[in-house]
Amino acid sequence: MKASKACSASYTEGSVLEFTLTPIDLLRILCGLWFLPHLVGKIRNFEKATKTFEAAGLKPGKPFIVLTIVLEVLAAVGMVFNIHPRWAAACAVAVLLGAAYAVVRINGPRWRWQLMGPEYPIFWALACIVSAL
Repeated sequence: MKASKACSASYTEGSVLEFTLTPIDLLRILCGLWFLPHLVGKIRNFEKATKTFEAAGLKPGKPFIVLTIVLEVLAAVGMVFNIHPRWAAACAVAVLLGAAYAVVRINGPRWRWQLMGPEYPIFWALACIVSAL
């Protein structure tokens, strides 16, 4: 079976099910899966996450946390299961650019990861964009 732009599965009677994932599919799936620990962290530490959002100037924090959780669920499900992947990537990019903004607001305009810079969410946002092209 020839690899296509999107993941595909095919089956003909008497043959074996063939399932093909392209490198872009793998990137999209990984970008979606990476939201799972972030979701769990926000849900399990809701009050602490609220304070973090408020420290970044996103007040009141609770509505922003709820919005972020909803967008992360949409991004994760959409990207992992290839359901409206461009819309899912848009949700992901919105969350990740918001995270980059929050990191800069809290830690200052440092780029390096050792100094708690925004490069990780920016890189992740770019990977989400690439996976949706």
